[in-house]
Amino acid sequence: MRDQALFLLACLAPGLAPAEVLSSSATGFVLEQRIEAPVSPERSWQALVGEVDAWWPRDHTWWGAASTLSIEPRAGGCFCEHAGARSAEHLRVVFVDAPNRLRLLGGLGPLQGMGLQGSLEFDIAPRDDGGSTIRMRYTLGGYSATDLSEFAPVVDRVQGQQLEGLRAHLEAEG
Repeated sequence: MRDQALFLLACLAPGLAPAEVLSSSATGFVLEQRIEAPVSPERSWQALVGEVDAWWPRDHTWWGAASTLSIEPRAGGCFCEHAGARSAEHLRVVFVDAPNRLRLLGGLGPLQGMGLQGSLEFDIAPRDDGGSTIRMRYTLGGYSATDLSEFAPVVDRVQGQQLEGLRAHLEAEG
């Protein structure tokens, strides 16, 4: 319960771009957000899977600046965090269609410890101007003693922060 309370407090930071809560109930929720990137889908893909350590917010890792994040873009691959002898599997890669779609399964942060299961999906599409649109969708469900609809707006803010990190990373070079 302490971890859940800290998670809620840490995620209520102002100024984060919210994702859209598409659906929410006591047993789960669906969130979605889109960003426009000034780079090609291929470059967006490269940053998504190969440079996650550069754009994922450090305050949403287990060990902050002491850790390194990586995504293995293959079925069975790991979205992992390493900090010396400590490590965490944030999500498991289950679907890769480079440079179009990446799907990962698992519960992020404290949701993992609650035994919940989620699907995080990134879709990348080309734009007419040579840039790309990146859609991120997170679907979470499972049994919880806590009404999961209470978590939706909090996770919504965190998802917005994560995707904004990717946008800023891509815009810095675009």
